Amino acid sequence: MKTIPSMLAAAWLCGGAVAAAQPPADDWWRDAVFYEVFVRSFADSTEGPLAGDGVGDIRGLIERLDYLNDGDRATHTDLGVTALWLMPICQSPSYHGYDVVDYKSVDDEYGTNEDFRELMKAAHARGMRVIVDTVINHSSSEHPWFVESRDPASAKRDWYVWSDEPLDVEWGSTVWHRPRGETGEHYFGLFWRGMPDLNLQHPDTTAAVHDLSRFWLTDMRADGFRLDAAKHLIEVWPRVENTQETIDWLKAYRGAMKTARPDAFLIGEVWADAAQVARYIPDALDAAFEFDLAFAIVEGVRDGDAGRIRDAIATARSSYPHGQFATFLANHDMQRAMTTLRETAAGDGEALAKARLCATIQLTLPGIPFVYYGEELGMTGAKPDPDLRTPMQWTGDARTAGFTDGEPWRRPNADTSVVNVEVQAADGDSLLATYRRLIRQRRAHAELWRSPLTLIDTGNPDILAYGYTLGGFRMIVAANCSGRLQSGVRVTPEKDGGPIGPLSLKPWGTTIVTIAN
Repeated sequence: MKTIPSMLAAAWLCGGAVAAAQPPADDWWRDAVFYEVFVRSFADSTEGPLAGDGVGDIRGLIERLDYLNDGDRATHTDLGVTALWLMPICQSPSYHGYDVVDYKSVDDEYGTNEDFRELMKAAHARGMRVIVDTVINHSSSEHPWFVESRDPASAKRDWYVWSDEPLDVEWGSTVWHRPRGETGEHYFGLFWRGMPDLNLQHPDTTAAVHDLSRFWLTDMRADGFRLDAAKHLIEVWPRVENTQETIDWLKAYRGAMKTARPDAFLIGEVWADAAQVARYIPDALDAAFEFDLAFAIVEGVRDGDAGRIRDAIATARSSYPHGQFATFLANHDMQRAMTTLRETAAGDGEALAKARLCATIQLTLPGIPFVYYGEELGMTGAKPDPDLRTPMQWTGDARTAGFTDGEPWRRPNADTSVVNVEVQAADGDSLLATYRRLIRQRRAHAELWRSPLTLIDTGNPDILAYGYTLGGFRMIVAANCSGRLQSGVRVTPEKDGGPIGPLSLKPWGTTIVTIAN
């Protein structure tokens, strides 16, 4: 038996017992570690027509790719992620991009279609994949399709949802709108009047969505899509989410995309409980985000509630085909993890220990891990939404955070002087260093995460324990979710051996036990 006192050890496994997996080309996403990028806030380019304008752009992202993955597995100075999810980059009148006016053109603030193709070349050269946020539930009210649809005689009238009178819906806000300055029919826009919902039950609308999606897979060489608002695509009044018609539409859509690119990855935003999300997997989507698990990890560590995390893991494990769900701690719509953890932390040191524990749990679970940009630094952020999406903190410069040579589109966080890449890259005990090690070890032993996970009862409500068995090898993770030193902990797997221990776990610490037979 080998006990590793933390996830920060140089290696987890004994004697090369488990080799890194080489997944089939069409199955690459099962072993990927994703990084979610808000291009506007990641890096402003230093050269070219968009340099120094205070807005992140695609050229700026290309300049910073070595931070994410330098293409050399022998180095230890990059984060090591193997895939990117780019939040919307198409032409849009809004800073966030979720109301699209041109689905086949990169937003002028971010660059050009050729810039995106250069990004794809640079990413692929490093062994990285790139998926793009694709907004097909709705468009912008400024999209030419909708402008034409406002004419009742238009051939595109039924590309959107119009009604003489508002229909009843199961939703908590105004969803029926009239074009400004007009009377007559209402159009349906679930999220906002500026985002009218597309009518995907119309064959011409569906054909147009298939066409724009194939464009990104074939012409632009994107590796797949994150489908925004995937549970809302087709309404069956008064229901506006998780209808069978939505799932059936996505099954056909997924089939068409796999025909265009067999290796295309489709992951959906289905913000619902696991029972609902599981209806989409694997036929309508390759995977979906596990929101309940994300909240359980962060809030469970915040509150010292190991049982909540264990229950959420058990639900995810039993709800989906193995590994076909995404793990994460925060995203662009959620309060950042460090902000949540600080709510109960007695100082920065305690918050940092909790953040390490959250990262360790996430990156030792099955599924497809997604890291929101800046989480690896412990960036903070709470609503409103723009404050969840502040500039990446590259340096301690209080005005620019090293994000731009100009005036940033949004003021950097106040703690950028101490929470930034420059400081943490030089500190072997930083949160950034923790993420680098965790991701590197996950990549090194990819087959392990494809093997079944077993939850283990330690008899101690503060301890979360789980393990994997692969051939004659076992690995067990024991995590202390409390602020107390835990001594004499014994871990008893459900099978394959007797108790392991006694173990000693520091507050919010982890121990990894490996056994090679």
